[in-house]
Amino acid sequence: MDITLTSLETEHSELLKGKIASEIASQGGWLPFSRYMEMALYEPGMGYYSAGAHKLGTGGDFTTAPELSPLFGAAICSTLLPVLESLKEKGLRTQILEFGAGTGKLAASVLSRLHDLGFSLDRYDIIEISPDLAQRQQECIGNIVEKLKLSTQYRWLEKLPKDFKGIILANEVIDAIPCDVIIYQNGFWYWYGVTFQDGKLLWKVSSPVNQELLPESLLDGSFSEGYVTELHTPANAWMHQVAKHLDTGLFLTFDYGFPESEYYHPQRLEGTLMAHHRHHAIQDPFYLPGLCDLTTHIEWSQIARSALAENADDIFLTNQAGYLLDAGIGDIALEIGDPSAPETFLPISNALQKLLSEAEMGELFKAFAFSKNLDTLLPGSSLEDLPGLRGRNRL
Repeated sequence: MDITLTSLETEHSELLKGKIASEIASQGGWLPFSRYMEMALYEPGMGYYSAGAHKLGTGGDFTTAPELSPLFGAAICSTLLPVLESLKEKGLRTQILEFGAGTGKLAASVLSRLHDLGFSLDRYDIIEISPDLAQRQQECIGNIVEKLKLSTQYRWLEKLPKDFKGIILANEVIDAIPCDVIIYQNGFWYWYGVTFQDGKLLWKVSSPVNQELLPESLLDGSFSEGYVTELHTPANAWMHQVAKHLDTGLFLTFDYGFPESEYYHPQRLEGTLMAHHRHHAIQDPFYLPGLCDLTTHIEWSQIARSALAENADDIFLTNQAGYLLDAGIGDIALEIGDPSAPETFLPISNALQKLLSEAEMGELFKAFAFSKNLDTLLPGSSLEDLPGLRGRNRL
């Protein structure tokens, strides 16, 4: 792996590593992995999402579905439009709130598609923790609003409003919520955290994990010595808060992951943690802190339980390919491109291949949704009547 750093990048990473080392020392020589991940990603002015580095697209560290093609956002609108139209019919504000909006391309493609469908959205709000991404979002969304002369108001919020009525979106957000790591040794699960020795960040085993914190799959399964996996308490807490604050409407997210039985499979020996730097996948989560993205796959079963615990009506999980095909992405592609014109349709076809192929994003990435009080907006309808969510539910 050939990664060449500038002197400023090296200095930046070393400064953050020093700060993490100081925190480890202050905590007696051991730090929970969730705290390390929080500092590596979000430490003010130093973490990956807080330091102003270029992150998304071909010149960044990873590419997301909205970056690949506006078809992704256009297809999502097939799911959103019935809910938005019902809000409007009942005299309620038509609004979308997006967590972690990246460069703003998902918002731009959603706004553009709704405009093409003749629907005027009242408000598009964003919650974003990265200052430089928020700036890029402002430019991207501002450009589309000006270009299409939209009346949609857009703003950046610090927290989710209470009793929210509308639609909440999140694309590749949950994977970046800090997780904890545990290891199986001598018939017990132990916390697997971080220490600092001889100038290096290293793994270190700590105390046993309280069994009440473990999912049934880890209590009942048969695991080999040294099996490593993740616990997602912060992500599940986040899902609780989102579901609690959504009063009426729909939550829709896309991310990579597995249901519980697959996530904690005995053959998944080393968990799912991964670092990313300039489109390189890196196994070592301690490599270049502050310069690498850190992610973990989603354990969807517990995410679903968290939503249900906050009175979600329905939950739904499918793979991204199944969702997009049911949402009509193929028909949308034919609307905007002519297959008989290869020079213009080839980029559309290539994007569809990446979004839908089992070898690309089609199977690993999942679409997860839940609704609350949807029957007050769409009487007689359920979540699984919405385009995109009419296939096989994997939960």
